[in-house]
Amino acid sequence: MVSGPGSEPDSASEPTSEAVPAPESASGSAPASSGGSKDAAVRTSVWLGRTAPSRSRRTESPAGLDRNRITEASVRLLDADGLAKFSMRRLAAELDVTAMSLYWYVDTKDDLLELALDSVYAEIDRPREDADWRDRLRELARSYRELLVRHIWISPLAGTFLNIGPNSMLFSYAVQDVIRDTGLPLERQTGALSAVFQFVYGFGTVEGNFKARCDATGLTQDEYHQHAMGTIRAEPHLREISDYSDEIMSARGGETVEEMRERDFVFALDLVIAGIEAVRDRTGSPAQ
Repeated sequence: MVSGPGSEPDSASEPTSEAVPAPESASGSAPASSGGSKDAAVRTSVWLGRTAPSRSRRTESPAGLDRNRITEASVRLLDADGLAKFSMRRLAAELDVTAMSLYWYVDTKDDLLELALDSVYAEIDRPREDADWRDRLRELARSYRELLVRHIWISPLAGTFLNIGPNSMLFSYAVQDVIRDTGLPLERQTGALSAVFQFVYGFGTVEGNFKARCDATGLTQDEYHQHAMGTIRAEPHLREISDYSDEIMSARGGETVEEMRERDFVFALDLVIAGIEAVRDRTGSPAQ
């Protein structure tokens, strides 16, 4: 099911759609559901098939309510309460309407989650058009990472839904433009895209979840890290691991968890870019 771990259906009128595996948020594509019925295929994504709710309504459309306002409220709730607690009832209360009023604009809760997911992709900064491809790639990667940390609920959704909404596609186009300018041959470009943005997806997801966990405990990231390392160091059978961890963290530099993480992100991204350059040069493709 695509509504997220721990989420409960609000009513029998709130169906969920088939899950779509594999995060493809940078390329804007993922395999469609293999459901047997035509309707199941349509419900794979809010962006496929029907563009308006089709079920009969028993209530009047509330004044001042529209899909954009509903989507904005959905993002606020997801940021505040997380994916597991998101429901049509909570959203209706936030908007001061009945839950059934929402079905004027969407068919399912999954529709809302997919709309919310696409809406936040608009926050990704577009790279400078006149910059070198390496700098443009770094800008896109950093902006995507920041998005994943700012909205931790998008990580499971990006790996579940088709990412073919308008904002997601704009991101995909920007990524494809950069990858095209690397000079890699066509058959290597999707691999390079995955190397960069699957790395950023994983890095940003872990970073966002760690930050959220620290916030939930009331500790800073540094306090949480120090507490964990102190526990590990106190275990004699883990001494070798903890000593080596201390050694590499000291060599890495950085006074805080955020500084150390930033150094790791920059270096890891540089490694990926260096790999792209090496493959391009080996294949004899022209440098851009």
